Amino acid sequence: AFTALGTPRDKVSLPQATFDGTVNVPVMQQAVKAMLANQRQGTAYTKTRGLVVGGNQKPWKQKGTGRARQGSTRAPNWPGGGTVFGPHGDRNYSQTVPKQVRQLARKSALNARARENAVVVIDRFAYDAPKTSQLHQLLARLGVAAQNVLVLTDGVKPNVYLSSRNLPKVQVLPYSDASTYDLLWSDIVLV
Repeated sequence: AFTALGTPRDKVSLPQATFDGTVNVPVMQQAVKAMLANQRQGTAYTKTRGLVVGGNQKPWKQKGTGRARQGSTRAPNWPGGGTVFGPHGDRNYSQTVPKQVRQLARKSALNARARENAVVVIDRFAYDAPKTSQLHQLLARLGVAAQNVLVLTDGVKPNVYLSSRNLPKVQVLPYSDASTYDLLWSDIVLV
């Protein structure tokens, strides 16, 4: 444990209910895959032969030229023609993960970080005003300024969030809002 200024305090034991050593990798993978899939918009879209501009005139007469019969210069076999069976722009990539699986994945991610000694307890973040240098000094004292740092606060702490907003490798979230992805993105977790 450390103070908010970065000076060491007595070691604290993490709560047994959450930090019981469970690390279920397949469940974490499922949760992260679903989260990334849910961010996809599915707006890829192509035009069929009926939607491509042009092609409403028969390129040459049906018979007598010796060439293959053609009805449109926008058929799929022509350069500049339409696409067959392309994406429609209405694809839904969303995946649902059961609540208990999501909870297990999050618990596994916390345990994975704890196993690597990457969970650091700070006694309290009580910033009177937003100050980026204050948070940066704390990270420097802990020796984690170059790593991806996830700061989990007790409830919403606007001043801590604003202090971190300009640090590219720092993310601040209320403890209850951190997802499995956020925990696995981080190299070190400050609680």
